[in-house]
Amino acid sequence: MNHFASEHVVQETAIRIRVRGTVQGVGFRPAVWRLATDLDLRGWVANDGAGVSIVICGPEQAVEQFFMTLKLNPPRLARISEMVREPAALVTHGTGFRIMPSRHGKVDTGVAADAATCPDCLREVLDPFARRYRYPFTNCTQCGPRLSIVESIPYDRAATTMRGFAMCGDCAAEYQDAADRRFHAQPIACHSCGPHVWLERSDGAPIAIDSLTTLDAADAVATLIKRGHIVAIKGLGGFQFACDATNEAAVARLRRDKRRRRKPLALMLRDIGVVQRYAQPSAAELELLQSVQAPIVLLAAGGPAKVAASVAPGLNTLGCMLPNTPLHHLMMRRLDVPIVLTSGNLSDEPQCIDNDQARERLHGIAEYFLMHDRPIARRVDDSVVRVMAGQPRLLRRARGYAPAPLALPPGFADAPAVLAMGAELKNSFCLLRDAQAVMSHHMGDLADARTQADYRRNVQQYLELFEHQPKVVALDAHPEYLSSKYGLELARENGLPVESIQHHHAHIAACMAENGVAIDAAPVLGIVLDGLGLGGDGSLWGGEFMRADYCEHARLGTFKPVALLGGEQAVHEPWRNTYAHILAQMGWNRFAMNYGELDLFRFLAAKPRSLLDGMLARQVNSPLASSCGRLFDAAAAAAGICRERVHYEAQAAIEFEALADPATLADEGEESAYPFAIPVHKTLGIPYIEPLAMWQALLGDLLLGTPVGVISARFHKGLADVIARMADKLARGQAQGPDIDTVALAGGVFQNRLLFERVSQLLTERGYRVLTPREVPAHDGGLALGQAAIAAARAYARAAAN
Repeated sequence: MNHFASEHVVQETAIRIRVRGTVQGVGFRPAVWRLATDLDLRGWVANDGAGVSIVICGPEQAVEQFFMTLKLNPPRLARISEMVREPAALVTHGTGFRIMPSRHGKVDTGVAADAATCPDCLREVLDPFARRYRYPFTNCTQCGPRLSIVESIPYDRAATTMRGFAMCGDCAAEYQDAADRRFHAQPIACHSCGPHVWLERSDGAPIAIDSLTTLDAADAVATLIKRGHIVAIKGLGGFQFACDATNEAAVARLRRDKRRRRKPLALMLRDIGVVQRYAQPSAAELELLQSVQAPIVLLAAGGPAKVAASVAPGLNTLGCMLPNTPLHHLMMRRLDVPIVLTSGNLSDEPQCIDNDQARERLHGIAEYFLMHDRPIARRVDDSVVRVMAGQPRLLRRARGYAPAPLALPPGFADAPAVLAMGAELKNSFCLLRDAQAVMSHHMGDLADARTQADYRRNVQQYLELFEHQPKVVALDAHPEYLSSKYGLELARENGLPVESIQHHHAHIAACMAENGVAIDAAPVLGIVLDGLGLGGDGSLWGGEFMRADYCEHARLGTFKPVALLGGEQAVHEPWRNTYAHILAQMGWNRFAMNYGELDLFRFLAAKPRSLLDGMLARQVNSPLASSCGRLFDAAAAAAGICRERVHYEAQAAIEFEALADPATLADEGEESAYPFAIPVHKTLGIPYIEPLAMWQALLGDLLLGTPVGVISARFHKGLADVIARMADKLARGQAQGPDIDTVALAGGVFQNRLLFERVSQLLTERGYRVLTPREVPAHDGGLALGQAAIAAARAYARAAAN
């Protein structure tokens, strides 16, 4: 028997870990270093074009603990899409764990979105004894600029707009200290070495700063705003106009000079306490306001205090956000009222991002400029979110969200790389590769020449930033979309095939992809309600029920096609849609006989009816459109909402929704909802939503003097009911194929909370699985994701067939 205990031998192992996703610029390498050091492991970590590469060596149990801890508890800004391991050679003892220099290679990693100031940095900024007291560019690995400053990857300081600011000794020490939260924080800076802020008058006259503040330029802005001035502030992703949101004269002046007549203006408020004085946020909305994304959140207006009437005319919601950079926090410290904080541009133009450009274009609006000298790599607007059916849903995907990649469903890993060009309005584009989709930040409406130039520049920047080499270009089938024209131009220049995609099919595919529907899944019933899109038959569609998978689609039902009198003019003048619907439903003589007492009759009678009737008779500039958006315009105008003209997209529908009477929605029986029929269209041969009975009920209510809020509520209830009935009619018991159990809701009309929530509820109660947009907008801002998914799926199917 051996009486001597044998020495315990620890079994060591080594693994190589590949981490993909948004893992650069988010403190990932320092977190890996700290975890490995705590577990006494050896190896190294490095950024490269594919993400983060790690070699870890030590006792088997500790290596396993390292892997699982990192996977389950990554840094708060990181988004891991893939984390795989393989055996590696043992690392020599005594070498410790090191952070290696970044290595270049094929780019396969995400660029992080800009992140709101973290609590630790904010405490420093507000601490009179801290080195960065009142420094407006304070940041760390858990907050600060990312997309707005990065120009290439791997994400290092030399690849950002901070490369011109050499670190001082103190910042360099923090940057190199793995125990510091600024370890390898690329935008690190301080008063001594970083960008600085100054105040200018727009007329170039000198400023007596001492008359405005005893602190600094950021604090001086608070004084100027309190005195009723308009200030242009260089923010994170562009210039912003600011003024006192409780000062009607200042807000009205900003609207006039910015040429933004009615579209609601966003607000910034100092803290949650101020928010609750002006709005009624839910718990979910409070969480969104304080999130790392810090978006604009649409909140129910209400509270003991009121903003100026010109902030959001005709609406019952306010778009609110909290300060998201140290500069905003410092500016807001002495302001206990909301400020308007809206994009620094003339209406419909892109935001200014360059100091000289801002001086040239904004001097007629702003009286003062709060400038700084950190260049902005690209314009990034504020994101907008609305909580509907209990979930946050993006209405504009930009700061804080873009360009975080979206993981695609099973089957897309083997699809070719795609560049999807997006739509004409609310444009964003999409890069698809390796089972991920990178949606660009919000671009805007491409009809504006500056926005179109910005769009083209950003497409090229994203292709270079991600070293994306598309094998196919996906675009909307509308030949006149500027995005489609640019896509054709790129395809010709690079010898690439083009995938032309029907507008509403792309909407459905975007909803499917976001909700994880596999590439070879059974078809869904897509319900797409929007303004206008080119249909598969060459006509204009906008209220469609389609059986669709990623490769194919079939139109099963629609809204009644009604003429757009004056073509594009009908989008801007809602009364044209009211008149067209009245002619289509009952004709003028019947309308005059039954409803001649109405103010609506007198209004329409004064219009150039003979000209309009001639256009209809000759089918000149009056194309038919099955548009749910135009039906909303027609009903709203009939009720007296934006009858003559709208000043921004969907204004009539948005104000009509805002007026809906809560008691009618909650308590009035379904029998009072306006009725719609579902006959079969004689020409199209498919069921359609016939609004004749709805019009009779609505016009009858006008005769009775029924309040507009009740009319709106009855319209919303009736429309939701007929949509659900149409879904039932098309999804079950059809000869074309098996029953469909999944319904996808898409299109900009579903940003209407009342309609969206009622349709979702009715379909869920009928036993359907309901897919809805959340991370990408329901409107055309999400279209590129669907285009990319369809193009990839079709290419995958063709390859499989061969």
